[in-house]
Amino acid sequence: MHNKVVFRAAKAAWQAGLPTLRFNFRGVGKSTGSFSHGIGEREDVKAALDYLGTRFPAVPVCLIGFSFGASVGLRVGASDSRVAALVGLGVPVASSNMDFLRGVLKPKLIIQGTRDQFGPRAQVESFYGSLAEPKQIYWVQNADHLFTGKLEEVQRAIGEFLLSEVVHVEESRSRGSKSS
Repeated sequence: MHNKVVFRAAKAAWQAGLPTLRFNFRGVGKSTGSFSHGIGEREDVKAALDYLGTRFPAVPVCLIGFSFGASVGLRVGASDSRVAALVGLGVPVASSNMDFLRGVLKPKLIIQGTRDQFGPRAQVESFYGSLAEPKQIYWVQNADHLFTGKLEEVQRAIGEFLLSEVVHVEESRSRGSKSS
């Protein structure tokens, strides 16, 4: 939750006018529970979506996940109808099977450093090529897994995606309900 990449992703969503929620998976930081190899962590993501759905029922949700959070969170967001778009940061394709994203028709953004040791460029390009449209990829040149020294660029890329793919959905809904 306090990771610099996660903080910048949340800041981009907030700047785009979207409510944001950062949380730790079970057993991380001061959260209760213990690591459960992605299974229980998917339940954590579902609980977060339930909370957001209760608190902001009319606002589209973009699920943004970094590293392990991308492999767990995007899996949940891919099949949850409340999630309008998906962003994966530092997608760990070298250690996680991300095939669940292949047929997903929601807008997707993958942000990856060209020097990410957990998502080597060739593997990420192959993974990205297998994804259904709509999709975008943003390569952060000379960035490692933590996007060291490149966080402003990452934040800007997320913000642009959110404004084009998520916020306009909310604005269209608002206009549609006002003219009815």
